Amino acid sequence: MAVKMRLRRMGQKKAPFYRVIVADSRSPRDGRFIEEVGYYDPTKEPSVIKIDEEKAKKWLATGAQPTETVAKLLKIAGIEK
Repeated sequence: MAVKMRLRRMGQKKAPFYRVIVADSRSPRDGRFIEEVGYYDPTKEPSVIKIDEEKAKKWLATGAQPTETVAKLLKIAGIEK
């Protein structure tokens, strides 16, 4: 099973916020997921990035591949791969 760390879109129309989740790469964007790791709110100024460092490091160590966007968010949050 290929596991990815990616964003799940939440919120209302034209007011999105995202949850950073760990999911099977074959599941749909807003479908089933394994665990929620944090969230990202781009509508606030400045953007809010809240990621549980322990969970993120655990999943990265077990082989979860972050998407490009999640990798950038992890770098901003100070969690290196």
